Amino acid sequence: MKRAFNTTLGIGVVGMLMPTLGLAHGPVSTSDRLAQIQTMFDSDSIVEGPKVVDCTLSGGTEAQCFSITLKNSLTQHEMGPWCPGNIADDAEKGGIWVRDGVQYDVDGAFVENLATFYDDPKWQLFDKDSGKIKVTDTQKSCAGAAVVDVDEQYNNYCVECSTEYMDEAVETTYVLPLVPVPAEDTLEVDPHMGRGIAFNGVKFDAAAPQDVILAAHTIAPFDDCGGHVNLHVGYHYHGANGCSPKEEMAKADAPMIGFAMDGYPILAKLTGDVAKEEGLDACSGHVSEGIGYHYHGNSADKNEILGCFHGETGCSLDSPDAVCTANDRPAGPPPGEENAEQAE
Repeated sequence: MKRAFNTTLGIGVVGMLMPTLGLAHGPVSTSDRLAQIQTMFDSDSIVEGPKVVDCTLSGGTEAQCFSITLKNSLTQHEMGPWCPGNIADDAEKGGIWVRDGVQYDVDGAFVENLATFYDDPKWQLFDKDSGKIKVTDTQKSCAGAAVVDVDEQYNNYCVECSTEYMDEAVETTYVLPLVPVPAEDTLEVDPHMGRGIAFNGVKFDAAAPQDVILAAHTIAPFDDCGGHVNLHVGYHYHGANGCSPKEEMAKADAPMIGFAMDGYPILAKLTGDVAKEEGLDACSGHVSEGIGYHYHGNSADKNEILGCFHGETGCSLDSPDAVCTANDRPAGPPPGEENAEQAE
């Protein structure tokens, strides 16, 4: 049964949320709210919006959402590197790999010692004579390796893809609640839906399926920003390593870096004693006085920025004209991925 939610932008839940978004306490007009959201995003990333639309959230709540269509605003040189070319290369020639919550530089020595690292002699990503590392450096090899069912000829490769292999930039429409709606139960993350959006239009995506990647004796490194490329999503983050734009907010305990799919703000990661004292919940969120509930995004060593959602989620859609009915999502991968579900 659907439940309706009052999205009047007045005092109460919104009064707690607005300081995080840089707005004053008290009633806030919809136009002011949209204008504030628009200024947060890199103008080069906005294709259309934001605008107000009706939506049905993942828990069945009928609400008002803001719809914004975004594309990655980064240039090619702002992404990567991922795979070093030779076992003699230093860390500047490669990205990072994560294992059990620890981040490792993918330099030549790391690739050379993968058999020891994973205690498996089948790892052999480089030519023993020349030291050259096998890298998926074409569109064809990227398409064959960056999928769940890795083409056998690309086993024992360092997997990297480039946005240059794509015919056009990916444009995604995000439909998120104007006022977040707390879920009746903590929501597990849908593996086919993103976790949120950064202010440069880059998607905060689900965890990279390392078991699948490692089963083919491949690695698919992140760059130092926690991102890499596949041919469906384009460039996307699996964590927040401090590279994306930040929005300083009054009374906030960290800068804001984006929105989660349930509309709650994502703030930068807390570190050291501050993180221990704040006691974040399983979703990496908490409530602060004057701010309300918000998340602190994980860095890439956790492999995903959020582990679950506190609120009912909206939608990520292929078309700005599509209607968000997040509670009626069909089983299986999103449109376009039925025959080639991406492994990254």
